[in-house]
Amino acid sequence: MSDKELYIEKAKAKIDQWNAEIDKMKAKVDEAEADSKIKYQKQLDELREQRDEAEAKIKEAAESGDVAWADMKAGFDNAWDNISSAFEKAMSRFK
Repeated sequence: MSDKELYIEKAKAKIDQWNAEIDKMKAKVDEAEADSKIKYQKQLDELREQRDEAEAKIKEAAESGDVAWADMKAGFDNAWDNISSAFEKAMSRFK
């Protein structure tokens, strides 16, 4: 397995973890009182947006050629770090 394939698999595993967290948060939203529900729904939407952005980056990386991957890896790392940070920040507001 190439470095690119390993990298993409690791990123996909992280998104799977985020999907599980989103599912847990969705359950909290469903159980929340009306006032809290609005706040939680907004945060849940933000989590989904971050996850969708991460999935788009993974798709972009997967579709790149090996030469292009070498050139874009640094940019992908930076984007991934920003997305991960935003996701974790949004998750912390749920707890």
